[in-house]
Amino acid sequence: MASSSSSPSSKKGWMSGNFSRIAARVYFVLIIFQIPLFRIPCRSGICTTPIQVTSSQLIANEIFPPSVVKTLLFPGAVVHGLVTNMSLPNWNSLLDMYNLTGAKNASPAVDLQRLEVLAGSYFSVAGALVGLISPGRMTLFGTLLVVWGLVKEGVLGKNASADPAQSVYVYPTIVIALVCAFSSITYNVKKAATRGQVATIAKPLKSSAKSKLK
Repeated sequence: MASSSSSPSSKKGWMSGNFSRIAARVYFVLIIFQIPLFRIPCRSGICTTPIQVTSSQLIANEIFPPSVVKTLLFPGAVVHGLVTNMSLPNWNSLLDMYNLTGAKNASPAVDLQRLEVLAGSYFSVAGALVGLISPGRMTLFGTLLVVWGLVKEGVLGKNASADPAQSVYVYPTIVIALVCAFSSITYNVKKAATRGQVATIAKPLKSSAKSKLK
């Protein structure tokens, strides 16, 4: 008589996969709703989230139309408006709200000094969007780049500013982002390890079968 209950290994795999999806969604909330992770100078002035860094670059280099950038910024702007003064942002003045109208005229040197944070922000935003469909390593790669750029800034301190409001600062929320980035790929790593074990076991069986035929 077949047992109706599932095996412990299948339950463990289901829980692991479910946990990675939850972690990917938490990471999506942190990035898309613009929870502050750090504070660095950028082309628009001061950026506190990967989306703000990415948006300033997209506007400055005219890679995408302003409407695409506004779409990225709008969810976070709504949350910020509701939390601060219980109002919704104006779509038409969204770029002014983030001080992005003059980003094209700003010097690129401020971003070139922090290439790791810039590249990591791109990967973090893209990974947050893709992670809703299929959690992967892009979020982890982007977050690690951002963390490395901030650590390098703190250790070397070459671009440190005398003004505290302009200096680089790391918020504790970046730890949550890093944990979520690691957790979102846990299921994929275990799956790859299982496949590797199966392949290792199958090779001796295949060779022993050939030796018997000889």
